[in-house]
Amino acid sequence: MNNAWSTAQAAAVVVLVTLAFSATARAQGPVPPRSDIGAPENVLRVTPAELTWGAGPSMLPPGASMALIEGSPSQPGPFTLRLRFPANYRIPAHWHPVKVTVTVISGTFHMGLGDELDTSNSKTLPVGSVFEMPAKIHHFGWTSEETIIQEHGVGPLTVHYLSAADAGTH
Repeated sequence: MNNAWSTAQAAAVVVLVTLAFSATARAQGPVPPRSDIGAPENVLRVTPAELTWGAGPSMLPPGASMALIEGSPSQPGPFTLRLRFPANYRIPAHWHPVKVTVTVISGTFHMGLGDELDTSNSKTLPVGSVFEMPAKIHHFGWTSEETIIQEHGVGPLTVHYLSAADAGTH
């Protein structure tokens, strides 16, 4: 008898909760459709040949080039960009105030953690590799061949070099 009563009580609770959520949803009324959702002009489709490459951001050492895909890393909101580095490019130890996710598109990127650029203490990331860099983690990068990475996150993105000498060269 106790099992039957427990089942009946459980069923009653489910019905009451369902009715409460239904009443709340009806009280709020229907949500009007957004005209920008699903609109063809909001679809982003870009081939590598359609990217517009320009000078790399001033926060990086000279020699990099950048193609902005969406948003702006210097503004609040999502951004996606590609960075192209020549062979033997070095990015000194630094950190960011926001999380970024990086995918290696071509070449090989070497990424390490720490307060100084140390090529013997880094992980080799071939094409297709992904790494996520949480905010404020000290890290560095370098290339052994021409390399393209794609970086995305939610801005604003800034670079804070650990060495004053490195910060003054960008």
